[in-house]
Amino acid sequence: MTFKSPVQRGGPRRGRFDQFAEYASNFTSSPLFFLVCLTLIAFFVASHLAHLRIELLLLASGSMTAVTLLLLALLKNAEMRAEHAVQRKLDAIAAALLEGHRGDHSEAFEDLRNAIRMEEET
Repeated sequence: MTFKSPVQRGGPRRGRFDQFAEYASNFTSSPLFFLVCLTLIAFFVASHLAHLRIELLLLASGSMTAVTLLLLALLKNAEMRAEHAVQRKLDAIAAALLEGHRGDHSEAFEDLRNAIRMEEET
């Protein structure tokens, strides 16, 4: 197990975790997930108002905690991928500007062209 950021682990292709994180991120931004969260919150509130058994109260609070931790991990993964993509774009722009001032339009412009859609690859 490595402690590198998600964008530094795989190389040119995304790994299974990164693909799963993207799918999960897309799901968590959907109306269906919002309804799941509303249902979970309604169950939590109803279980407290109805004075249900402690086991059901623990189930409701444990479910909310698990969803919160999952969302935190997904948010951090998406943040790191976006940050890496922005940094690669900035590096490509800076290199293209430097080569533009020198009059050499070779490698940096190609890197800039490749970096334009970087966040879809990471």
